[in-house]
Amino acid sequence: MDDGAKVWAPHPVHGFVIGLIKDIGSDTISVQPLDSGLKDVITAPYDRVFPSELDCNTDVADNCALMFLNEATLLHNLHLRYLKDSIYTYVANILIAVNPYFDIPNLYSKSMIKQYNGKSLGSLPPHLFAITDKAVRDMKLTGMNQSIVVSGESGAGKTESNKYIILYLTESHSTAVSGLAQRIVDANPLLEAFGNAKTVRNNNSSRFGKFIEVHFNTKFEVIGAHVSHYLLEKSRLKPTNSKERNYHIFYRLCAGAPENIKKQLFLQTPDKFEYLKHGTTKYFLSAETKIKSLKHGCLNDPILDDVTDYKRMEAAMKGVGLSPEEIMDIFKVVAGVLHLGNVTFDVSKGTEDGSEISSSSASSVKTVCELLGFNQEELAKCLISRVMQSGKAKGTIYMVPLKVDQAGNARDALAKAIYARLFDYIVQRINKCFTFENSAHYIGVLDIAGFEYFQENGFEQLCINYCNEKLQQFFTARTLRQEQDLYAKEGLTVQEVAFTDNQDCIDLFENKKEGIIDLLNEEMRLPKPSFTHFTLELHGRQSEHFRLAIPRKSRLTVYKSMRDEEGFLIRHFAGAVCYSTENFLEKNNDALHASLEAIVSESKAPFMQKLFADYTMSAPSGKLNFISVGSKFRTQLNELMAKLEKTSCNFVRCVKPNSHMAKHEFEGASILSQLQCAGVVSVLKVMESGFPSRTSFHDLYSMYKSYLPPALARLHPRMFCKALFRALGLNENDFQFGDTKVFFRPGKFAVFDEIIKSDPDNLAKLVSKVKRWLICAKWKKAQYGVWEVLKLRNKIRYRLQARIKIQSVARMFLAKKVYRPRYKGLTKAKALRTTIEQAKQIVSTLKPDPKNLLGATNQLEKDLNDLIVKIKTTNISAKEIDRLHTALFNKISETITAIKSSKKAAEEEQRMKKIQQQMEIERKQREELERKRKQGEEEHKKRLEMEAQRKKEELRRRQLEEEEKKKQQELEEIKRQYAKEAELQAIRDAILEQERRDHELAKRLANDFEQNQAVLASTPPTTTPQLKRGQVEINRRLESSGKQNDLAKFSYAELRDTINNSCDIELLSACKEELHRRLKVYHQWKSRNSQKNRANQPQRAPNEIVRNAAIEEDRKQFSSALSVLKQDAGSQQGQRFFRVPFIRPCDVHLDPKQRQKGWWFAHFDGQFVVRQLELHPNKQPVLLVAGKDDLRMCELSMDETGLTRKKGAEIFEREFDSVWAHYGGDQYLMDAVRRGLARQTYATYKLQTSF
Repeated sequence: MDDGAKVWAPHPVHGFVIGLIKDIGSDTISVQPLDSGLKDVITAPYDRVFPSELDCNTDVADNCALMFLNEATLLHNLHLRYLKDSIYTYVANILIAVNPYFDIPNLYSKSMIKQYNGKSLGSLPPHLFAITDKAVRDMKLTGMNQSIVVSGESGAGKTESNKYIILYLTESHSTAVSGLAQRIVDANPLLEAFGNAKTVRNNNSSRFGKFIEVHFNTKFEVIGAHVSHYLLEKSRLKPTNSKERNYHIFYRLCAGAPENIKKQLFLQTPDKFEYLKHGTTKYFLSAETKIKSLKHGCLNDPILDDVTDYKRMEAAMKGVGLSPEEIMDIFKVVAGVLHLGNVTFDVSKGTEDGSEISSSSASSVKTVCELLGFNQEELAKCLISRVMQSGKAKGTIYMVPLKVDQAGNARDALAKAIYARLFDYIVQRINKCFTFENSAHYIGVLDIAGFEYFQENGFEQLCINYCNEKLQQFFTARTLRQEQDLYAKEGLTVQEVAFTDNQDCIDLFENKKEGIIDLLNEEMRLPKPSFTHFTLELHGRQSEHFRLAIPRKSRLTVYKSMRDEEGFLIRHFAGAVCYSTENFLEKNNDALHASLEAIVSESKAPFMQKLFADYTMSAPSGKLNFISVGSKFRTQLNELMAKLEKTSCNFVRCVKPNSHMAKHEFEGASILSQLQCAGVVSVLKVMESGFPSRTSFHDLYSMYKSYLPPALARLHPRMFCKALFRALGLNENDFQFGDTKVFFRPGKFAVFDEIIKSDPDNLAKLVSKVKRWLICAKWKKAQYGVWEVLKLRNKIRYRLQARIKIQSVARMFLAKKVYRPRYKGLTKAKALRTTIEQAKQIVSTLKPDPKNLLGATNQLEKDLNDLIVKIKTTNISAKEIDRLHTALFNKISETITAIKSSKKAAEEEQRMKKIQQQMEIERKQREELERKRKQGEEEHKKRLEMEAQRKKEELRRRQLEEEEKKKQQELEEIKRQYAKEAELQAIRDAILEQERRDHELAKRLANDFEQNQAVLASTPPTTTPQLKRGQVEINRRLESSGKQNDLAKFSYAELRDTINNSCDIELLSACKEELHRRLKVYHQWKSRNSQKNRANQPQRAPNEIVRNAAIEEDRKQFSSALSVLKQDAGSQQGQRFFRVPFIRPCDVHLDPKQRQKGWWFAHFDGQFVVRQLELHPNKQPVLLVAGKDDLRMCELSMDETGLTRKKGAEIFEREFDSVWAHYGGDQYLMDAVRRGLARQTYATYKLQTSF
């Protein structure tokens, strides 16, 4: 299907496997894996299937450069690079580091450090040094303190990454103090020896957290460092897992110490010590290291070697300034702790409530006292009894015997307190050798235990996972929330990405009085504290909390037998972890009882006195002293988070490739779970659509002005950046200008930086381009200036012409004033001509002419002409003109009087005729008035009717407005319901996602502890099915007609065959709807997972039609299903044909004159398209028919497209057939019919009958 397009389908072992689409359903999609070893078809929800890259064998350094950005291609890219030993990959500015579990040659050499020094992120292959150098560059550029947060699960390589970060900072920058760099480097092996241990998942696991600050002066020289440590796992002194070890220092002393030191410390092999023999007693040894007395084999690790590491540790001790005496004192304390663990107890012979030191442990007690300076009798007494005091201040002090188990707990508490004090002292001595003054900046490196989950999880795992919840929230806030807030503040339009906030889980730990830590402290203050009471109290107060559950809710059968009062389950961001609360009370108390406090404070050994110099003894009381470890850790953690908030952070996400710590073994499902839990997938989405690299205009100006000539360096920063970017000809999609900063797409800042700092010849070309752009900008300004000058010139010319016109009018006025008398006389003379002409006409009507009146009038006309000529040709005065005019006028009057007397008789006759004519006119007027009266009555009647109609329409309009208002209110209510449903759906999706993570974590835990029969108890959760309403309506319709077909079980091919062959109208209609519903879901899936460059992607329909369909879908979302079915049934009759113009998406942003328009033709048989034709400009026409090309055709129904409401879209059948036949559509359809690929429709029937 889909022309053989490859997709990634989920797999429980490999994470994702590549395959081909075999079938599509309304909720799921079926994929046939291409791997010959995987024969079963994979059926998965749409949101778990992703499209594949075109070239699946090519990797990229930055995952943001992938064509399809999703978690499947991210995992595959990591796999490809891991097979090539390229363990580092970027996700924008975040580094993903996959632990190789072997030493890659020259990966961290000095030449590699020099290669990355001063290089922009992305200019070289991904590396830990690149992230570190970015932190240094940002510190120099912004003056802000930096931090590098290295996170990941146990065994992912965090400790090694931190070591190499410190190495880069000390090697790549000069130090202001001689030997300081080496001392900083030496601190790591010393801290690892006393704070790291072998666990099930990691051979060199940090059992404490540390934040190392490397400080710089104003010249950016390293001047010192400071180490802060958090939550040393003191319970590690008594390991219970046979595959784990105690702290490295114990084994290194036993394996690598010289014989004379071993004799002084009374050391033997690890299997002789109680604190060591319950775990694995094997040493880490390399091929070059051999121990003659080795009996049980050794452990192998490419980095660890107990014999060699002892020498490195001893050298590091000397490097940080420890004297030989101090070193020996430290070794004595370590050996004393080991021998203290060999002290055992028996039930006292005198009473069952007491205990005594066993006879076999007498030598151990003596050795402990010799090494630690204790009084032997006092130590023996304090281990089997404790001091108590009745009353408050002045009560009686008495000794209370301890039972065997209580005496063992007291021994272990003493050992843990001594070792914790020793570790504090070592950290203090390390900081002492890094002393500095006047620090200007620092770069902090955080190394803390990653998210932990074992078959048995205790108080330490609870604290570690609480810390990781805080770090995950910080990571999410920095990479997602603050990123999107910055885009909004700077005015950039970037699509928001949803992410899950784990604040509710943090509140479960931190809430006052109701949180886990406060409830545990409250339990410790009770007279008789009990872990069962604490657990039940926690379940009772947090019964409604989503993150907290009883152990039986776990997906692992191993926890089904755990009672409610014995533990609880927390749904962390990485998955659900079940905790046993049996030892919570003891581990949360950091205090010793009064007897043990006295013994350590009275030690005769000076070094022991130094370790406990600041220890404050508490007065004996009726219960054990209490110092909350949880509260102390919460305070330290909040201080750490506050410190991180004030720095600019860089993130390194370490990934554990497999659970066997084997090289070149890639467990896809486990890695995918780590990536999802780390939030990398969400970061990939926001970074792909955003701009991860950014800098202010001023900083960019300061960074590069030294590379440019003075003429360009004098520019304003914003103008400088604008000129620089325009001159480089960078693609505008690769950067955006904000209000104060310029933002770059992933990897584009490195390209920009490389161009700027390239060779001098290229830089000269760049400078010439900048100058050319500036000249062009100045030329444009000059053009605008000339344009303004031309406008001013035209205005001046216009005013000049207006002035000339004013002068002309003035001259005309003066001339008229001079010639006005002659002009008026001439006018009056010419007026007499009309009178003479009238007289001549009257005379011409008189027959005969008794007085020769015609000759008289001719003479008058001649006299008038002579007068006019005289006025025109002579300078005659106004009086003379009036005299001549009067004489002529009198003469004319006499002639007219004579004419009137002759005409009187004729006029009488004419008068009688006029009377008759007037009577006729009056008759016609009366008739006209009667007609107008009748017309007015008719118009008045019509006006009344029109007014009545207007009032009726007004009333109807008001009714429609009321109905529309009600509909609007209903629509608003529907929208509110839709928003509420969306919120509920988001909550359901978050719960499903949490359950999926719980399932993945349970699977990984089950795989780690197969031998302990920790198997899964339930199936993985599935996502919410899509488009349920349509399937329900189809099944209801079929049930009502007596048919029990479950169309959800039909394959795509079965649906198509049913449509082609069935004669059942109801079944045929339902199958058509189901087929197009599946196509709609499939195309929605393709749209969500479309590639970044969408310019050349094919269109199934014009954008306007797709948008109309989306609007129509929203409008129908909450409408009645029955009305929808009736509407569909009524619109499925007949054939409809449509033609719509469209513009290609890649041409939308072009000038309207340059856009090329195409045509989209569609033939609807009922509600769905059966023939489709696309006429693209400069391309071959695209012909599509139902059945053969279902996956490429428009899947929307006719009602959803809105074509019936679009004016001019519908055309006649003959018009469609003419275009279809012209472009070879008939032949294309016939070929599909002959091959059995076309669906039986009206078009196929018509074509077959015509042939």
